[in-house]
Amino acid sequence: MGVLKPLDWIIILVYFGIILGLAWKVMRQKQRTSDEYFLAGRNLGWLIIGASIFASNIGAEHLVGLAGSGATDGVAMAHYELHAWCLLVLGWVMVPFYMRSKVFTMPEFLERRFSPAARTVLSLISLVAYVLTKLAVGIFAGGVVFSVLLPELSWFGLDSFWIGSILVILITGLYTVMGGLKAVAYTEALQTFVLVIGSALVTYFGLKALGGWGALREITGGEMFNLWKPLVPAGVEGTWAPVKEAGRMAWYFNDNYPWVGMLFCAPIIGLWYWCTDQYIVQRVLGAPNERQARRGSIAAAFLKLLPVFIFIIPGIIAFALAKSGGIQALQQEFFGPGGELIRDNAQKAFPMLVAAVLPIGVRGLVVAGLLAALMSSLAGAFNAAATLFTMDFYQRLRPQVTQERLVWIGRVATGIMVLIGLLWIPVIQGGKGLYDYLQNVQSYLAPPIFVVFFFGVFMKRLNAKGCLAALGTGFALGLFRLAVDTPVKLGTGFSYAEGSFLWVVNNIFFQYYSLVIFLISAAVMIVVSYLTEKPAYEKIAGLTYGTVTAEHRKESRSSWTAADVVASGLVLALILAAYLYFTG
Repeated sequence: MGVLKPLDWIIILVYFGIILGLAWKVMRQKQRTSDEYFLAGRNLGWLIIGASIFASNIGAEHLVGLAGSGATDGVAMAHYELHAWCLLVLGWVMVPFYMRSKVFTMPEFLERRFSPAARTVLSLISLVAYVLTKLAVGIFAGGVVFSVLLPELSWFGLDSFWIGSILVILITGLYTVMGGLKAVAYTEALQTFVLVIGSALVTYFGLKALGGWGALREITGGEMFNLWKPLVPAGVEGTWAPVKEAGRMAWYFNDNYPWVGMLFCAPIIGLWYWCTDQYIVQRVLGAPNERQARRGSIAAAFLKLLPVFIFIIPGIIAFALAKSGGIQALQQEFFGPGGELIRDNAQKAFPMLVAAVLPIGVRGLVVAGLLAALMSSLAGAFNAAATLFTMDFYQRLRPQVTQERLVWIGRVATGIMVLIGLLWIPVIQGGKGLYDYLQNVQSYLAPPIFVVFFFGVFMKRLNAKGCLAALGTGFALGLFRLAVDTPVKLGTGFSYAEGSFLWVVNNIFFQYYSLVIFLISAAVMIVVSYLTEKPAYEKIAGLTYGTVTAEHRKESRSSWTAADVVASGLVLALILAAYLYFTG
């Protein structure tokens, strides 16, 4: 187990040859302007946009973290994955404003809506967020995959984990730095196809090894397949307390995901990520018009329904195989001497399942897709970070800079972000789980960004001072929680005195803390805006619902057809069906 056979390596090499060949073909098309390098010349079709959004999203946190969460908590994290409806919000609500503004970045949109200072603050927050989440997590997951599939690999004192991390960075960085968004988008479209097929094969062969879907349900029990686990477990006193407390877990469907927090917090995180984050929206900005951008969002929404079945279910399958003793290596990895579940080892669920149940050849195809998915996620993060730094900081400091110089600076920025991400890996390793880590950090950084974008679009009275106050307050609250959490997550045994203020902050469920940040940010933005002067409405024409003109409405209406409405309705119907199936 854990050793790839010659046929697997041949398939992996052929696959990467195709990927690099496609990237090289795109790279040969010289990108002399920032528009060509950062937004693919605004010429991406809807299918490429949808596949690229999906491939960028499906990365480390899914292949390693989401499958691991499935092994430990069942379908609980499917709440986040069923947020495909957020992509419909992007396509139908936000895309008209973004396409109308012709911006390169999300912070640039805030500058149009509020002020240059708002753009600077959001750019800074976004860059910090990429370091804390996308870059470091992607690098870490690449190391986990290599440590499982090639555990004996070593070189100059480096083990397989670090070798894997470095290789993923170098290969991804190569075609991202040289090819820009077009290389990223086109390689991601191909990777999406291989990833979906490969992950579906993992589910198929995993169920085959277990004895089918019925055997999976029987071994794991119905609770693993319940999105809303029993609110009041037998013998446990009910409480709404937002602080973790031994023996008082009612109103929570497990010990880390309170249902109230999931119900109200998860949509805020989802709308921030899918509708306002540069990492995702940059693909939409690369569309030639509103129709292609919207249809790309709808296509991505369909694809986004898949992770529950191709990542969470394989995680549950891995747990079932370990619990039943069907695969001894999984049992030894997942359960301790006393029969207790080792949560940290569950991060290896997906790659271990690949190594354990797939036949030779198929394993090579799936591993190629797995590594390519990690790379596509990183590539998107590299390109988004480089775009933010170059367009929102460097170009504003050097307004007369040439287009060739902007492209060169973007490439340099990519390398710097990678180095910073590497330094953050030890913090992630000390956390409870990769997916948990990601959701924690995003929950602290997302609320104020969600507030300024959505409140800014729907309320024309809100002004630049309110926006800055909300961003500053929310960001400070998020960084405070991260500063409190980090010493505990480092795994050194550090803890706060029980009952102290810092202990309470550290033990508040992250969803509740996120809701606190949201409520405070919203209140600050509204109060400060109404206590100060009105914005100049003529300067924000077309950027809020209250300042949209009849011409704007006519243009937007001509960009969609009945087929777009039907496709969106089908996405909603499929989401509802999934909730009904995974309930009770």
